[in-house]
Amino acid sequence: MISKELVAASTKPLVLSILSDGESYGYEIIQKVRELSGEDIEWTEGMLYPVLHRMERDELIESFWQKGESGRRRKYYRIKRQGKTVLKAEQSQWLSVHNTFQKLWNLNPNHV
Repeated sequence: MISKELVAASTKPLVLSILSDGESYGYEIIQKVRELSGEDIEWTEGMLYPVLHRMERDELIESFWQKGESGRRRKYYRIKRQGKTVLKAEQSQWLSVHNTFQKLWNLNPNHV
């Protein structure tokens, strides 16, 4: 299980990365993170929605209502221009941390 602190620190770049691939709704974002992490990261709606609302207030993302495939109305989110800029900065920072750990732990990138 990944620590709460690390999960919290990675939430913004994970959400922005998912939304950079296209619009999505909350539950779908939760499922995507669970799938991509091999079920190591387990978000709840109670944890994700305050983050989405904060990111919306910060003008990184925007929301809109739309009928989903099931015919049910869902609140969808999409990344805004400022969100793309922040994502690039987040990517650079996370890659720097990742590369530092690789060197410290003598990890071969092909075997991580």
